[in-house]
Amino acid sequence: MSEEEKYVPVAVARRLISEVVDEEHLHEANRRVLTVYGPKGQELCWFDTADLLKELGVVKENEQSKEAAVEYIFNHLPVWAVEDILKEMGGR
Repeated sequence: MSEEEKYVPVAVARRLISEVVDEEHLHEANRRVLTVYGPKGQELCWFDTADLLKELGVVKENEQSKEAAVEYIFNHLPVWAVEDILKEMGGR
């Protein structure tokens, strides 16, 4: 049995995420990922674009679906992805 994923609070995620970029996967052709970047431009983590859009029920990508994906990421930023940053900030 695996541990339940822990996420940072949305308010903290909004401070830590500087950018979310839809990119081609580095090692798999025809696969896209949403790469999450931190306050200093460092890569924090990534989400599989197709999986995330499917989870959101998106049939056709548009500006609203992109906004929904970013909002999802703000609500699901894993603690493990930002542990070092949080330590530097003196937080959790």
